[in-house]
Amino acid sequence: MVKKIILATPRGFCAGVDRAIAIVEKALNKYGAPIYVRHEVVHNRYVVDDLKARGAIFIEEIKDVPANSILIYSAHGVPLAVRKEAKHKNLKMIFDATCPLVSKVHVEIKNLHRDGYTIVMIGHKGHPEVEGTMGQVTGDIFLIERLEDVANLPISKDINKIAVVTQTTLSVDETKSIIQELKLTFQNLKLPKNEDICYATQNRQDAVKALTKKCEMLLVIGSKNSSNSNRLKELAENLGIKAYLIDYANEICQEWIDGVEVVGVTAGASAPEILVTGVIERLGQYGFNTIENLTSVEEKMIFALPSELRE
Repeated sequence: MVKKIILATPRGFCAGVDRAIAIVEKALNKYGAPIYVRHEVVHNRYVVDDLKARGAIFIEEIKDVPANSILIYSAHGVPLAVRKEAKHKNLKMIFDATCPLVSKVHVEIKNLHRDGYTIVMIGHKGHPEVEGTMGQVTGDIFLIERLEDVANLPISKDINKIAVVTQTTLSVDETKSIIQELKLTFQNLKLPKNEDICYATQNRQDAVKALTKKCEMLLVIGSKNSSNSNRLKELAENLGIKAYLIDYANEICQEWIDGVEVVGVTAGASAPEILVTGVIERLGQYGFNTIENLTSVEEKMIFALPSELRE
């Protein structure tokens, strides 16, 4: 029996994650430790532990940043209140590692609010991206997580100005069904100019859809608090494939692969390729020595670094 690994492409780091990590690394190299980062710069245990070892200190409250320090905002973005608080501290420098695609939604939210729209955001309560996005305005913004939440919105169905935005890392299919329900409920609903789900989330989901047609089981490399990684696992399961979310190769259980001939492997947008290499090596110990790549699309997106950190 030939045991095979099929690797999804694209997988792993997206342009926004690449940029965010590079900002922390280059700030450490240029200015030295410690560098303070508001929230985990990206949701990946390996990345966060590595940056901690280099001298990054991850905090949740601006009050925990000492005066004359360097502060970096995470890729998920921050509410305006956090920016205002940081601006009034005596900090040496602030770098914004917010993903430009998340920043696009922030601009959209502020413009809608300025034009008098009531805003509905589709996203996961408590996720830092959602808190950052909703924190761009005060009032007239509501969060929904599920299809059933639409009926409970405290908004008149006859409202003239109502708009919807979404968390960038949600499931495409899940978002479409909720937006459809919103359209049926609110006839004047204003849709996003473009899909707010980011290109990397879309591409990784499309790659998993293709991969599930060729494998018996899927390993998703990503941390438990990574929204886009969780969506990849859920997507595979919804397509009838057993899927497991792991941080490291040593989490793979023998019973997962007993009787399996073809294992699919992908990685969330904040998981580095070194973790994929580790999973391939571990599967090799179980006899999976044939490796194929399944490419659905090539990604060429690059986001510029802050001018102070460019070489």
